[in-house]
Amino acid sequence: MARRVEFTKAGSPSTIRVTEMPMPEPKQGQVRVKVAFAGINFADLLMRLGFYQPRPPYPFTPGYEVSGTIDALGEGESRFTIGQRVVAAMSTGGQSSHVVVDTQRVLPLPEQISLEAAAAMPVTYLTAHHMLHHLGHLDENESVLIHGGAGGVGTAALQLCQWAGVSKVWATASGSKSDIIESYGGRAIDRHNQDFVSIIKKETDNQGVDHILDPIGGDNLTRSLSVLKEGGRLYTYGMSAVAPTSKRSMIRSFLAWRKTPAFDPLRLMTRNRGVFGVHMGTWKNEAVMLKQLERIMEGVLTGALKPVIDSIFDVEDVAKAHQYLHDGKNIGKVLLRFE
Repeated sequence: MARRVEFTKAGSPSTIRVTEMPMPEPKQGQVRVKVAFAGINFADLLMRLGFYQPRPPYPFTPGYEVSGTIDALGEGESRFTIGQRVVAAMSTGGQSSHVVVDTQRVLPLPEQISLEAAAAMPVTYLTAHHMLHHLGHLDENESVLIHGGAGGVGTAALQLCQWAGVSKVWATASGSKSDIIESYGGRAIDRHNQDFVSIIKKETDNQGVDHILDPIGGDNLTRSLSVLKEGGRLYTYGMSAVAPTSKRSMIRSFLAWRKTPAFDPLRLMTRNRGVFGVHMGTWKNEAVMLKQLERIMEGVLTGALKPVIDSIFDVEDVAKAHQYLHDGKNIGKVLLRFE
């Protein structure tokens, strides 16, 4: 029986349910994938809370990435075969046992890449690659600051910097997670007990850094902008500061939301700095997306990129997986298992 995760309404992880669904049928230009693993991302948490846009009306099924095997082909489809292992980037709805996907969003999987690793690739590596390379044109002589360096996108960004030969990389995370950052050549900053602004200013002679990846939002964006180098680029791709945790209430989350800066274009012009908002779930140019996914797969095949998987939850435990991410316990990617 086909089944899917559903967000029933805005609220805590208790609002999530797993329900049966009709078996979807692929149309021309589509394939159906029997899902083995689906990724969970912080964007899913924010969508469940009602913060992230765009999102479908409740109830809806989240999920931007899946791995599995093709079990049905749309009319006239000849590029793929039944039983073929694939990875797919979804616009939404990926956290289902069976998904129908446009073939432009599907890539065959080489045997060397496991289904687990494949499900950890599309969102984290694609987001990091899109920021650093497609938008940022990262050069080996430039410098990078990565907030949330031990998370899925953070570990992907650290590996991409290492692959590009970038040596000046700082990353913030909880102090207990410094080892993973240092293992990929980054300079770890304890986000709870150290001031990244003073450290960056001191260690760059007040010049700042060329690229800053910020999934935290709130006043962290303002502080990030203060250490952005002339000609630098700040990428904002999340709002973890507004998500409640076991230790942070909805009121504190709302106050964090209120601290999110409104960027003044005149100040950006006079200081020659740029801010990019990034949401790969709404990215429309599929040719660009596939080209980047192919490059990422090349990195995985050569060993330059190694997806960091923290944990895999059975789909019935999806609420526990959400709370685990809320509490920032993960190092790397969290997946849902459907098989």
